Amino acid sequence: MKKSAVISSIVCVFVFVSACIISANGLVVHEHDLSKPAHGLSWTFYKDSCPDLEDIVKSILEPALDEDITQAAGLLRLHFHDCFVQATPNLSLRARALQLIDEIKTAVEASCSGLVTCADILALAARDSVAKAGGPKYPVPLGRRDSLKFASQSAVGSNIPIPTSNLTVLMSIFGPKGFSLEDMVALSGGHTIGIAHCNSFDNRLYNKKTGKKIVDPSLANSLADDLYSLCPTVNNSVDFTNLDVQTPNAFDKKYYLNVQRNQVLFTSDQALYTESDSAEIVDSFASSQTVFYKKFVHGMHKMGQLDVLTGKKGEIRSICSAPNSESVGHSEL
Repeated sequence: MKKSAVISSIVCVFVFVSACIISANGLVVHEHDLSKPAHGLSWTFYKDSCPDLEDIVKSILEPALDEDITQAAGLLRLHFHDCFVQATPNLSLRARALQLIDEIKTAVEASCSGLVTCADILALAARDSVAKAGGPKYPVPLGRRDSLKFASQSAVGSNIPIPTSNLTVLMSIFGPKGFSLEDMVALSGGHTIGIAHCNSFDNRLYNKKTGKKIVDPSLANSLADDLYSLCPTVNNSVDFTNLDVQTPNAFDKKYYLNVQRNQVLFTSDQALYTESDSAEIVDSFASSQTVFYKKFVHGMHKMGQLDVLTGKKGEIRSICSAPNSESVGHSEL
């Protein structure tokens, strides 16, 4: 065995109390590394009713992400919205990501009609997207039910952090949902992939009311110059750029290095480095990708069970873009 492999094994054993495996593509987390699933969820929920579910999901996602890995971020964000708002996926998000969910649902229905929820498909698609982008691999407990309604604008506004949020606002959203500061910083690492439109970060470039340029001392000069060129006017909702300026399509720790260097786009991302407690967490993740991966997986495990509907609550949707009551010709199952 090579010396580097021995060192990796030693680090894995001594850094974590729970067992873990470091593969060529990153951390592999197992069921026994995670807390017991919430009531109604199970690691083997579809073992008998739809045993090929995970293979079906992968069969759709693998070629799609081989063709366009940028869709991984959209699929991850769909799951985030579904967990935090508990309603129909946000239809304003990436169209191709939504289309992929519909394609997976169609394939699943062909094999296991009326048995698998869209919420579970979203959870699996997010997990597989993270792994495909080079991130950790982890199990997902299943058995979620779909919500009966669309999310209201007020529900989205009060449950989803906006890019201009400071640390206090971020924790006012994450904290009441049972997330620690460490959970929040770890889940923010999802911004290591994805894109952002100019109007989501131009508060750091312009006075939003007057349109005049401003200087944000927490934004690196080199990045600011690039962003002024990309976004020459305020409220530009057309042009966009990568969230991670170093490795935009790789799920890695570079996001945290960017935070340290004032090279992130959102106020909410740079806010993680404004207080000592959160800055220490950023530093730990920037120093160890394995530490970040493990904490991210635990955050995703917790998020995937947030106010989850199980048993006879909710429904199993016929199509993922709308509740059954909104779908012509479909009734609740």
